[in-house]
Amino acid sequence: MSLSKNSLSSIPTCYATVSVGTPQDPLDKKLEAIAAAGFGGIELGFPDLLSFASKKLGKDVGAQDFEVLCNAGQEVKRLCKEAGLKIVMLQPFSNFEGWKPQSEERKDAFKRAKGWIKIMEAVGTDMLQVGSTDAPIPTSRDVVSSDLKELADLLAAHNFRLAYENWCWSTHAPDWKDVWEVVKAVDRPNIGLCLDTFQTAGGEWADPTTKSGMIEGEGGQHALEKRFQESLKNLATTIPAEKIYILQISDAYKPKEPLDPNPGENGMRPRGRWSMNLRPMPFDGGYLPVVDVVKAVLQTGFRGWFSMEVFDGGPSGQDQEWKDMPKYTKKAMRSYERVLQEAADSRHI
Repeated sequence: MSLSKNSLSSIPTCYATVSVGTPQDPLDKKLEAIAAAGFGGIELGFPDLLSFASKKLGKDVGAQDFEVLCNAGQEVKRLCKEAGLKIVMLQPFSNFEGWKPQSEERKDAFKRAKGWIKIMEAVGTDMLQVGSTDAPIPTSRDVVSSDLKELADLLAAHNFRLAYENWCWSTHAPDWKDVWEVVKAVDRPNIGLCLDTFQTAGGEWADPTTKSGMIEGEGGQHALEKRFQESLKNLATTIPAEKIYILQISDAYKPKEPLDPNPGENGMRPRGRWSMNLRPMPFDGGYLPVVDVVKAVLQTGFRGWFSMEVFDGGPSGQDQEWKDMPKYTKKAMRSYERVLQEAADSRHI
């Protein structure tokens, strides 16, 4: 499929609220910065909603204080309408699937799901992002699929959709192929994929625990590049465009020193630690083959939401200062435009 510039000109753009400033920065200022840069929508980050509700009440609001969060969500909906922003998705819903039947963890997961559905109603979004669980639990593909099928049915009752994302440090579905197999097994019309340039390239091409920053061994760099390009070709030719709900875009800094390959004190795997604050926008110091991933997704025929979702702590992960959020979001829009420019086939207008 040729990727002409004209065919890419009407792709809608959004920006994750967690990707500018910190949760302590006022949400209305974040929305102003996102709108001023020309983005048409947002991914509403749950940490931002929590912070907004807490500031509104003048006290800490709990993650399961759903009545208060819904009231705050209605205010966020109003702010977004005033800013001309669509709330594309609520995120990130994590560690949902795979728990043992009748376990307290599974009961809590479904309690959270029902509460988040109420929040979705309050803010006026129809899509929930679910990241593939990184809980260190033994589970099976059948259990995972069954849990997500039940969640999809809960969402369907409200005409809501489930966007399932492979987190590259997940304990059961780290690659796009894994989540695609799960989505096919769930077999519901309201479940699709949240694809992500970092999760794909960061899981199948890069490795933050090596000196090179790339996956080593298994035939060397040439073999790695061949495997990665074959994976992208498979993505482009096997996933129907209508089963991709959103594409998130970010790059990654190569760690200054290789990360410890063992889980951290909180149990987080190295790619998860890498993801937290070493993910800049493309063309801003990262090294992942972002454009290659974007091309593969576009070659499916997908022309839906592109979302800038970065976690940029600077090259050290600790030196990003958020003195000028509008300047950063405008820079992100230029980055997005360059991504599309480089993804387009230069032979076609």
